[in-house]
Amino acid sequence: MQDQPRLHVDPDAALLRDGANVPMREDQAHYLGVVLRRGPGDGVRLFNGRDGEWDAAIEHLHKRGRGAFRLLRRVRAPVAEDGPALLFAPLKRDATDLVVRMATELGVRSIRPVLTERTNASRVNLDRLRAIAMEAAEQCERLTMPDIGEPVRLADLLGGWPSEQTLWAAIERSASGPSPAQPGAGLLVGPEGGFSPHELDLLRSRRFVVGLSLGSRILRAETAAAAGLACLQGVRERWGLVPEGAASL
Repeated sequence: MQDQPRLHVDPDAALLRDGANVPMREDQAHYLGVVLRRGPGDGVRLFNGRDGEWDAAIEHLHKRGRGAFRLLRRVRAPVAEDGPALLFAPLKRDATDLVVRMATELGVRSIRPVLTERTNASRVNLDRLRAIAMEAAEQCERLTMPDIGEPVRLADLLGGWPSEQTLWAAIERSASGPSPAQPGAGLLVGPEGGFSPHELDLLRSRRFVVGLSLGSRILRAETAAAAGLACLQGVRERWGLVPEGAASL
């Protein structure tokens, strides 16, 4: 029996329900027909955060990127996935891609690039980041897609952050360790070279910002993002804050 491909369906594009026909995106038709060499009758799994996950079959598949799925039965109900937000300074292309993939696998609810004084990437391709997040969600079996936000400057981020929600800041050799990350919390990771002295003063002036220690070593920015999320994930699980059936974080 072939492994069933797992594909995300935009909730705004189709409603997943018993017996429904769902149109394929062009990239899905190419992936199934050309890459995997699947055809009518072959099984797939379709999912999104609103409708859960469904067994489906390829109804028809034509050249030039056209096709449709037929929904069979739901195999997973939707669950709340209320992980933290990840705010990070964009890195070079491959490193940024890696951060988005790892953050999606670790269950973040949203991802937003933050522009700092030492940010070394001048442009952010949001469509590319969304595609990477979608592929990671398909592979790691989460149901939801993290929201990918527009880049924001650090001062503007802090000015608009809800004061009742903790913003953990990955600061080298910070004294604080993680406490339970309640829904709404965020993790802020700076650029290679860290935050500037001015930015550190700005962070320390906000009561909702708490320094998060990631140990005594100097970590690369992409490593710090994964390590910080893993710390928060582990604390949430130990304190029983991850809903049953939900993705961690």
